[in-house]
Amino acid sequence: MARLGELLVRENIISVDQLRQAQDEQKKGGGRLGASLVKMGMVEENDLLNFLSKQYHVPSINLDDFEIEADIIKLLNAEVVNKHQVIPVHRAGSSLVVAMADPSNIFAIDDVKFLTGYNVEVVVASETQIARAIERYFGTGSETSYDEVMSGFDEGEIGFGTDEESVNVLDLEKSAEDAPVVKLVNLMLVDAIKRGASDIHIEPYEKEFRVRYRIDGALYEVMKPPLKLRNAVLSRIKIMSSLDIAERRLPQDGRIKLKLGKGREMDFRVSVLPTLFGEKAVLRLLDKSNLQLDMTKLGFEQPALTAFQGGIHQPFGMVLVTGPTGSGKTTTLYSALSELNRSTENISTAEDPVEFNLFGINQVQMHEDIGLNFASTLRSLLRQDPDIIMVGEIRDFETAEIAIKAALTGHLVLSTLHTNDAPSTVQRLLNMGVESFLITAALNAIVAQRLARRICPECKAAIDVPKQALLDLQVPADKIGTFTCYKGTGCSNCSNTGFKGRVAVYEVMTASDPLKELILNGASAAELKSEAIRLGMKTLRQAVITKLIEGVTTLDEVSRTSGTD
Repeated sequence: MARLGELLVRENIISVDQLRQAQDEQKKGGGRLGASLVKMGMVEENDLLNFLSKQYHVPSINLDDFEIEADIIKLLNAEVVNKHQVIPVHRAGSSLVVAMADPSNIFAIDDVKFLTGYNVEVVVASETQIARAIERYFGTGSETSYDEVMSGFDEGEIGFGTDEESVNVLDLEKSAEDAPVVKLVNLMLVDAIKRGASDIHIEPYEKEFRVRYRIDGALYEVMKPPLKLRNAVLSRIKIMSSLDIAERRLPQDGRIKLKLGKGREMDFRVSVLPTLFGEKAVLRLLDKSNLQLDMTKLGFEQPALTAFQGGIHQPFGMVLVTGPTGSGKTTTLYSALSELNRSTENISTAEDPVEFNLFGINQVQMHEDIGLNFASTLRSLLRQDPDIIMVGEIRDFETAEIAIKAALTGHLVLSTLHTNDAPSTVQRLLNMGVESFLITAALNAIVAQRLARRICPECKAAIDVPKQALLDLQVPADKIGTFTCYKGTGCSNCSNTGFKGRVAVYEVMTASDPLKELILNGASAAELKSEAIRLGMKTLRQAVITKLIEGVTTLDEVSRTSGTD
């Protein structure tokens, strides 16, 4: 859609700089310019749709509300609709109505006209609606695909004894390359991408073998392959991630790179763990095209964003990001590094693992088995003339001590810790053995964060909530009655979960002088929290309540993502 950008600039809907940014994003992640503009928040999808409709004098259509007849769908094959991003919608006499995201694509129109023999009438639809329609009518749902894959599986083909150690490695390799096994593993990977999953859990039990996806923070069971396939499936995953298939007693970590076409790649971080009834594999999906590096779009409230930016723009000191696994800490740190990434700065990181490679930043992957850990890497980085250092995680006293000394000697240090909130991070450092005067001297800010699920916009519905339920969640009494609570009723857009996507909520505690005084005097986490709130800190509970008031998330997410203050 090369002309689209020029038209939007001409109509003053976007600026020339915004067009360049969107074009850069399009080159990195692939896809169309319109999708990049929408993803970066430069234009709303509905506004873009209305603009295209007026510009090209064609009607617009909502494909989600339209049921297309089977004989119409058969007029085009999957290859053509994927190539041109078109959907046949309706036939009237010698004319065929076709939905397109780019009404100016005359090559697509000519192709459809040639292949079908009909005169083509164009209507415009959003790119996401067309993608969903292609998946619905031309893709195969996971259930059907799974049935098709398993129809080629012969129960007698694969099966080993109950003694795990007696399995022959050659048998494992052979079974892992069996056609149904290869198709099944490929199906898992591609289906997880289509559903927007963040993790795939492949779990063997005594009498069953199941696969679950984590979507928007919650696990959903998607398939139960035959139990006999467990060794073959795990061996296939190990082969794809270059792991040792003969080693079945120790945990292993690897990586799979999957090419999806149109220049898009997806990485899977693989972790294999021996359990009572076989090996369990967890695959973390790492999609660089969905990596949000714009700090203003992460979910920060403005005061929290200002405080965080104040911490990372100091010439030296330490900024810590805390939260449980999967709470988005890495994304927050990467967005901070992206903002700090200039040709005048030497930025180095020590990560385990390196999730995304970022241009202009020197990233080091940890290898504990050869002695390359955070502490040893951090010592080496300090000899590399660094300006900014990012340490993937502070796990022990040695790493904490070196990181704090680096922060005290003219370097900006970013790192993560696993704590429940920002004030308790200080206690965690003290428990590691770090002296309180070193903490106060080095610390710039601490950020605690969680990910709350967003209500699906397609099935969002208002609900009545008793006043007492809101008070129990610590919603301010003066706010009750001034806003509406919502929940998702479930639809095809959100796979009937009621949620689509997640938003981060933040608690930012800056190391002000009153707080430093309390730390030196040995104050508890509760005392630090009370003083930080008095100084203006917004807690995680208050942050997620703000998202509730804004209609972004639900009551259940308030209690799920934050503790009471």
